[in-house]
Amino acid sequence: MSKETYDDEAFRDSVGFIDESGKRNFIYPKKPKGDFTKYRTWLSWGLLALLFAGPFIRIDGQPFLLLNVLERKFVILGQVFWPQDFYLLVILLITSVIFVIVFTAAFGRIFCGWVCPQTIFLEMVFRKLEYWLDGDRGQQMRIANMPWNAEKIRRRMVKWSIFFVLSFAIANVFLMYLVGSEKVFQMVSDGPGAHMGNFTALLIFSAVFFGVFAWFREQACIVVCPYGRLQGVLLDRNSIVIAYDKVRGELRSRFRKNEDREAVGKGDCIDCKQCVHVCPTGIDIRNGTQLECVNCTACIDACDDIMDKINKPRGLIRYASENQISKSEKPRFTTRLKLYTTVLSVLLIVMGGLLFARSTMQANILRLPGSNYKVDAEGMVTNLYQFKILNKSNEVQNFTIVAEDFDDAVVKPAGKAELSAEIQTFAEGILIISIPKESLESSRETITLLIRSDDGTILGKTKVGFPGPLNR
Repeated sequence: MSKETYDDEAFRDSVGFIDESGKRNFIYPKKPKGDFTKYRTWLSWGLLALLFAGPFIRIDGQPFLLLNVLERKFVILGQVFWPQDFYLLVILLITSVIFVIVFTAAFGRIFCGWVCPQTIFLEMVFRKLEYWLDGDRGQQMRIANMPWNAEKIRRRMVKWSIFFVLSFAIANVFLMYLVGSEKVFQMVSDGPGAHMGNFTALLIFSAVFFGVFAWFREQACIVVCPYGRLQGVLLDRNSIVIAYDKVRGELRSRFRKNEDREAVGKGDCIDCKQCVHVCPTGIDIRNGTQLECVNCTACIDACDDIMDKINKPRGLIRYASENQISKSEKPRFTTRLKLYTTVLSVLLIVMGGLLFARSTMQANILRLPGSNYKVDAEGMVTNLYQFKILNKSNEVQNFTIVAEDFDDAVVKPAGKAELSAEIQTFAEGILIISIPKESLESSRETITLLIRSDDGTILGKTKVGFPGPLNR
């Protein structure tokens, strides 16, 4: 077969999950086995254990991760973020995006194959169950082409029932990350009737998960997820991807025992198509880096197994850059990677500084609507304020409020002997601030209020306007 055939770009005009008539073409990948599959399996079990244990892990009394959109409360690694901390979440999101860009530019779509929840659930949970229930590639294809008789109906009902139970369990775990494990258990205790809205949403998400893992499958990575399309602008010839060594592999031809392939101008690829049969997205990695490739390493293990059998060195398909294969260059830390890394480092430093400087108490103190200042017989100018102070810490805070700019100012809460805020809650009330008239330099002062703990630690600060009479 001529080399021109291998350079044909026609494969880019179609995708594996759609046939020539435009209908869905289900992909039945062969069960992979090998070192990379083993390592991915171990990592997946660890990540799945962390995912399912996450809602029950507590750090300083706070959840490991909570994304409560309805109550506008977010907890990341035990650190609580409120709407007042939204700028931190934005910086965190930007930092995460830059991290993905850096990682993709350097190592391709490795995140998809090793860490992405979609890939882990599909390949390491649902696909493994499918191999156990229906058998390997050939058996699955036989069942798919079988008429709807008693055996096929029984097999499908058993598989789909197990898939839906798993999808329901996954939906419950994700709900725990949204509202907290305690609330989910309370919903279970009260019964579906008491939380019909939440229960309906739970069933909808269960159905979505079931549809994705039972039918939609690889289309989620190819059609829905935008990450694959980012490869076109993030990858270059120095990016480490799963690549076929065309220099070593071409020209490919069938294996013949005791043949000196090098002497007759043949490459190490014996065109067994095992790399194609194990691919969960149905591509031929020998065509080069493609949108559909999720870097799952199944083709590497399949090819290495064949190379062992024909006494050829492993690595015909391996992690490598285009320049490594075509020019035998070593991996390089390019200017673009240096720029990305610099931006990421700056964002990490800024993020760390903002987290370190974040105040324990968030104060919102405003003049009481409709109130005017008063001057008593002793010459004290008094203004009333509404205060709402959020305790962001993981312990009860007893505190006082003092005026930083005026040593002779009197600050006290109305009707309260002392101020206190429970964990992650607001302290609210009326604040009375009095300052001697002679201490005021204008009719509109700006004073800084400090929130101090019992031991004198400054927990937060805010500024308020203080109107008074004009001194002359």
